[in-house]
Amino acid sequence: MSEANDILTIDVVSDVVCPWCYLGEKRLEMALKEAPQPVALRWRPYQLDPTIPDGGLDRAEYMAKKFGKSGKLQTAHDNLTRLGAEVGLPFAFDKIKRAPNTLDAHRLIRWANSAGVQGKVVDRLFKAYFVEGRDIGDRDVLIDIAGECGLDARLVEKLLAEGADADLVREEIAQAQAIGVSGVPFFIFAGRLGVPGAQDPSVLVRAMAQARQAMNEPIGEATVQ
Repeated sequence: MSEANDILTIDVVSDVVCPWCYLGEKRLEMALKEAPQPVALRWRPYQLDPTIPDGGLDRAEYMAKKFGKSGKLQTAHDNLTRLGAEVGLPFAFDKIKRAPNTLDAHRLIRWANSAGVQGKVVDRLFKAYFVEGRDIGDRDVLIDIAGECGLDARLVEKLLAEGADADLVREEIAQAQAIGVSGVPFFIFAGRLGVPGAQDPSVLVRAMAQARQAMNEPIGEATVQ
């Protein structure tokens, strides 16, 4: 394999209101430290619930309708809090008051890619929502985060208001669904090896090794592990 072709592309299909995606991000960071070969990381959009209105919904009411009052939600939160602590991720579910529509957040992530700060923006959005309890469906919050991460906040404000790239984000989500992505996070290594879920770092390290071996083979559809 030539040096020019030695970069492993990892596409991460995720939604920034998915706690398993935040956990998956941190586990991927750990995996990359164990296998620090050249990697190009790209964050791809997905919406767990695109029907949420632009202004969002009261999260307590939304989650009650989704999970009922059986205690399943609290059990899930407790489990995620425990797993998050293992990777230094301090989930603060009690701070989250709104269930936002994430289309605008994904538009921001798309623009961040062209500016070379996509990973920074994704991590900041996760932290804003799951640690600080901020409403990442609020455009003022998104503009603030854009500025924090080195983007032109005025340009982002203008693009958000104009609806720029909204259809392109929806198309990208549809493309992910077309190849079989039905839940997130979903990792695609070298465009052909698919791994669903917030897997342990060791699983991701093995997937990277397997993908590198396959990089000289004819490209086929992503294989789900």
